[in-house]
Amino acid sequence: MTSQVSSPAEQADSTVVGEQRRAAGTKDVRRLERVVIRFAGDSGDGMQLTGDRFTSETASFGNDLSTLPNFPAEIRAPAGTLPGVSSFQLHFADHDILTPGDAPNVLVAMNPAALKANAGDLPRGAEIIVNTDEFTRRAMQKVGYDASPLEDGSLDGYHVHPVPLTTLTVEALKEFDLSRKEAERSKNMFALGLLSWMYHRPTEGTEKFLRSKFAKKPDIAAANIAAYRAGWNFGETTEDFAVSYEVAPATTAFPPGTYRNISGNLALAYGLIAASLQTDLPLFLGSYPITPASDILHELSRHKNFGVRTFQAEDEIAGIGAALGAAFGGSLAVTTTSGPGVALKSETIGLAVSLELPLLVVDIQRGGPSTGLPTKTEQADLLQAMYGRNGEAPVPVVAPCTPADCFDAALEAARIAVTYRTPVFLLSDGYLANGSEPWRVPEPGELPDLAVRFAQGPNHSLEDGTEVFWPYKRDPHTLARPWAVPGTPGLEHRIGGIEKQDGTGNISYDPANHDFMVRTRQAKIDGVAVPDLEVDDPDGARTLVLGWGSTYGPITAAVRRLRGAGEAVAQAHLRHLNPFPANLGAVLKRYDKVVVPEMNLGQLATLVRAKYLVDAHSYNQVNGMPFKAEQLAAALKEAIDD
Repeated sequence: MTSQVSSPAEQADSTVVGEQRRAAGTKDVRRLERVVIRFAGDSGDGMQLTGDRFTSETASFGNDLSTLPNFPAEIRAPAGTLPGVSSFQLHFADHDILTPGDAPNVLVAMNPAALKANAGDLPRGAEIIVNTDEFTRRAMQKVGYDASPLEDGSLDGYHVHPVPLTTLTVEALKEFDLSRKEAERSKNMFALGLLSWMYHRPTEGTEKFLRSKFAKKPDIAAANIAAYRAGWNFGETTEDFAVSYEVAPATTAFPPGTYRNISGNLALAYGLIAASLQTDLPLFLGSYPITPASDILHELSRHKNFGVRTFQAEDEIAGIGAALGAAFGGSLAVTTTSGPGVALKSETIGLAVSLELPLLVVDIQRGGPSTGLPTKTEQADLLQAMYGRNGEAPVPVVAPCTPADCFDAALEAARIAVTYRTPVFLLSDGYLANGSEPWRVPEPGELPDLAVRFAQGPNHSLEDGTEVFWPYKRDPHTLARPWAVPGTPGLEHRIGGIEKQDGTGNISYDPANHDFMVRTRQAKIDGVAVPDLEVDDPDGARTLVLGWGSTYGPITAAVRRLRGAGEAVAQAHLRHLNPFPANLGAVLKRYDKVVVPEMNLGQLATLVRAKYLVDAHSYNQVNGMPFKAEQLAAALKEAIDD
C-alpha cells in the first residue's frame, strides 16, 4: 500500500542497522522504506541541478523514484521573493512507488522565501535544513517574516538543522582563486554533498558529471567537487547530524533489464527516434520553442547521426507548416508545442486532416488560458485536441500516463499516423515532461514493426483500360489513402485544402461528394485499431475510477490506499481518447458509479457523458500541481460512501 511517507524523526522505532555504523562507530544508520526530499531556493540557486544529480545517483543506486520539479513562472523573478522560489521534490523507495510524494520529509531551504513557500507542505516531525546565512533581517522582511522563524518558536514541531551553507562553502573554497560571489554559487553542491551523506547516495557519478560539465573550466569543476566533498564531510563530522539513513534498492520492483532514469520529454524524444527507425523514415521536427515542450527540440537536435532534422521556425505556424511539408515529402513529421501553440497550429492541423498525411502533433499541456501558467501542469487541452478546428476534422488522440510511458506513447502515435495517414495528437503535460522515473531500456526486437509502404505506381484502371494513379483511392481495411512521395514518376497529383473528389483527388464542390468525404474521414478515425480498455478490479467493486494521462500515478496510489483500508474500488486508465476503446461503453455500464479525476474542469467526464450517457462524476483540480494521493483517496472514499 502506498501511503504518505513518514519523516525520519517519526520513524524513531525503525531498525538501527548496527553493522552499518560508520567506521568511527559514532553515528547510527537507520533503515527507511521510503523518503521524500525537497530542495528549494531561488531560481538561481541551482535547485533543479541539485535535485537532478541526487535523482541520478538514486537511480544508479537502484531505488524506485518519482520526481516533481517546480519552476517559477517568471523568467527571472526577483531574488529572495516568493514568486522566485524554485524547488525539486524527489520520492525514492525500496519498493514500487507511483508519485513524487504528497509531502516532503526533508526540506532543504536555501533562504527565507524557500522556507516560507514550502513550510506549509511539511508534516509535523519533518526535517528542515536551512541556510542560516541568508536569514538576514532584510531577506526575512521581503517575504513577510516579522521575526526570525528560526527563533520565534514557529518551527518547534519540526527538526530544524541550522547550517551556514554559504559560509561553509566559501571556507571550503578559500584555496581556489575565486571571488566570494563565485564561491557562493557552489553552495548547492555543499547541500548536495550533505544530503548524499545523509542518505548514502553514491558520489562517483556526480563528480564525473561536474568534471564533464565544466570541462572547459577545470578550476570551476574542481571548486564544485570540493564543495560537494565538504558537504559530505560536514555531515560525517558535525554533531547536529547524529543519524544517517539507508533506503535499500528496490530489488523486487523492476523486471530484469537495463534501467536508466528518464524524464517524460527525454523519453518522448527517444520514442520519436525509435519510431523513425522502425518506420525507416527520416524524422523531421518543425517546432517553435515553448515551455514546457522545448526540451524535445533541444534533445532531438543532438541526434543528427540518426537522420533527425530539426527546424526551429520563426513561429508556431511556420513550424507546423514545415512539418506538414516534410510529411508530404515522405518524412516522419513532428511538431511540438503547448496549448497556446496548438491554437496557432489549428488551421494547418485541419489541412493535414484534409490532405490525409501522417503528422504527429505533440502537445505538452500547461496551465491556461492564454499564456496562463507556463511552468505549471494541467490537462485542459483535451477538448481543444478533439474539436479545436473548423469543420469536421477528426484526429486521433493518444496520452501517456507516466514519464517513461512517453516513449511507448510516441511509438503508438506514430503507428496510428503512418497506418491511417492522419495527424495524431499526443497529449503529455508539464508534470510528465519534467518529472522522471526509472525506465527499462527496451531491446530492439521488442519494438513494433512500423514499416511503411509508399505508392509505387498506378492503382486504378479507367473504363478504357488506362492505368492511372488515384491519390484518394483507399485501403479497404484502414480507409487510408496512398502515400506518394513527390517526384515518383507517374504519381503526380493535386493537393490542397479545398475539398477533393473521392478517388481522383480533383477539386470538388459537389454536396454529395462532400458529405461522403466528411463521413469517410470520420469513419477512418473511428476505425483506428486500439486495444480494449483493461480494468483493474480484484474485488467486484461498484465504483470505477476512470483516468487519463498523468493522473495515473496519483489515482493508482489512492486506489491502493483505499484497498488497503478494505474498500472495493476498480480502476481503469485511458491511453486512447479518440477513438475510445471499443469496450469502454460496456465497462462503464458495469459500475454503479464512475468517478473521473482530472486536472481540468471535467473534459473527459463531459465526453463520457455525451457518448455513453453515463452519469460520470468529476473530481477536478486546476492549481497547476498534480493530485496528492491522500487528497484523492479521501475524495474517492467520499464518492464510494455517497
